[in-house]
Parts: sequence; structure tokens; C-alpha cells
Amino acid sequence: MSISADLQALGQNDPIEFRGETTINVGLSSLVATLTRCKELGYEMLLDISSLDHLEEEPRFEMVYELATLDDSKHLRIKSKVAEDVEVPSAVSLWKTANWHEREVYDMMGIKFAGHPQMERILMWEGYPYFPLRKDFPLAGKESTMPEVAFSGVAPLEGGPFVTSPGSCGEPRAKGES
Repeated sequence: MSISADLQALGQNDPIEFRGETTINVGLSSLVATLTRCKELGYEMLLDISSLDHLEEEPRFEMVYELATLDDSKHLRIKSKVAEDVEVPSAVSLWKTANWHEREVYDMMGIKFAGHPQMERILMWEGYPYFPLRKDFPLAGKESTMPEVAFSGVAPLEGGPFVTSPGSCGEPRAKGES
């Protein structure tokens, strides 16, 4: 079955095709049903769950699910807009790997997932009051009351441990290496 046939089975008439990638947009209320149908259609792998922050737009956030077939012949992206302070239904019951992806989205963006078995931070410490990937989080970071846990000074870029040659496409290397 082709992606076009899959999209018809999902009831999608206007998929977005860009650079060989297919994206469909669904409402939050039909997200779980769409993801469930995708799994039934053979999209057995959940490659990634990410989120976008459209600061000063409503709804503010957008969830992005990257799906693929086991033979890697078909890829599909599902997007759904999410208002601030609205919980997204969890996909853990469909794909166990959603557990870590959803926790990361919560940790970095503050989007919670309804029905998630372990909705807690995965990268930042419990009690950290901010969400570092939101657009309103300052690039310089926030002062920490726990300096032994979090580095809060300015990160040194110039003169750091790695160097690159201007215009080179190679990997960075440690100073003193050729």
C-alpha cells in the first residue's frame, strides 16, 4: 500500500508534500485515533516526538510525530497544534518508545501528556521551574540556586577545547591535533 492509499485510509485529503516527505495535520481531538490507524496501516516505528513553540500565536505549541514502516520504505509526519496548558494524549500505549520522547517534550517545553505512566522530568532536575526550549527562555539561561548542579555562567566558545578551520566541512578536532 502506498502513502497516498494510507492517507486516504486516514481520511486525509490535503497532505503536505515537501522534499519527498509527507506531513498531515490533525486536530488534537483526533490525534490518538490517527496514530492508532497509522500503526494499523503498518507504521510500526515511532522515530521521534518533538514540539514547536510558536510564541505569540494561538495555539502556541505544535506536536510532531515521525513514523516509519519497519522496512523503512515509508515515512509519515503527523502534526497537531496544542494550546498552552492543554494536555496531549499519550502515545505510550501504542509505542513504548513514546515514554522517553514525551518526557523530553515535557521537560524541555512544559507540555504534559494525559495518561502517561511516568510524567516527570528526564533531563532537568525535579523542581526546576523553567522549560529551556521555549522561545521565551533567555539564551543566556537563568540564574541557578544550585550552582553545584547547574552551570549558570557564560559558556566559553572562543578558546574552547575544540577548533575548526574556517570554511572546512570536517569535524571539529581537539586543539593540537592535525
